[in-house]
Amino acid sequence: MTTSSDKTSSDKTWLITGASSGLGLALAEAALRAGERVVGTARRAARFDALQARYGDRLLAVEHDVRDTDAAAGVVQRALEVFGRVDVLVNNAGVGQVGAAEEITDGQLRDMLDQHLLGPAAYVRAVLPHLRARGSGAIVQMSSQGGRRSFPAVGSYSAGKFALEGWSEALAGEVAPFGIRVLIVEPSRFRTEFNASEVLRTATPDPSYDAVTGAVRANMAEADGIQEGDPERGASVIRDVLDALDAPLRLPLGAEAVRNLRQAYASALDDVEKWARASESADFPGVPPAVRAF
Repeated sequence: MTTSSDKTSSDKTWLITGASSGLGLALAEAALRAGERVVGTARRAARFDALQARYGDRLLAVEHDVRDTDAAAGVVQRALEVFGRVDVLVNNAGVGQVGAAEEITDGQLRDMLDQHLLGPAAYVRAVLPHLRARGSGAIVQMSSQGGRRSFPAVGSYSAGKFALEGWSEALAGEVAPFGIRVLIVEPSRFRTEFNASEVLRTATPDPSYDAVTGAVRANMAEADGIQEGDPERGASVIRDVLDALDAPLRLPLGAEAVRNLRQAYASALDDVEKWARASESADFPGVPPAVRAF
């Protein structure tokens, strides 16, 4: 792996949403252990008390609900006032939701988009002028293997993550000329609070779908506490990839994510090849291929 050493660790400042638990907390702790600085957000700032006691003023804890998009710019401004810079923005805040399409209300679907697309977008818009002016920086979008491959009962969650990935892919091309990189992380199951009964959201079940989604619901709940992904190891991988000059746009995280996404890509490519002739026949005969700006 080719790495860049243009910045010492202690110079870096991270802004991590949802930094009081899960992979967000693991990334925050890894940065603080390395002598770096962290601005961490959570819905309840008291959740940072233990971290604050260990790392003092290198951690700035900010109470913020990522769905409050109007307040995102204020969080970024506070980070700049206290630490003078932001080097890495990690959009990590969010929760899971289980329910078939017919079970999920408009409000529940919008909430997934608010948390997983609109919230991150507000932070990106707020931090980009600073990163562009400096000509460097990174944006880490915490997606999911469910951001590339969906399955019954997680459609509303995947809707937010699919949207985040499409938006972020365009973003990556827009900001690359300014020296800013985008990394979309696609974790499988990690041993966090994600699957905990008091965290994972579930729609009111419709018995009509029991045979379709019942096993998925049970499996999501049973995974709590036995997930194979190690948040500390995951945070280390993310940090290493961010330092690589040849870093990818998308990073499956965890062995299950690698297996599932490899299968998803292969299946999608098989379908493209199988139906290529029928697809191509939809064009006007003899018209030259389109010339695009991308």
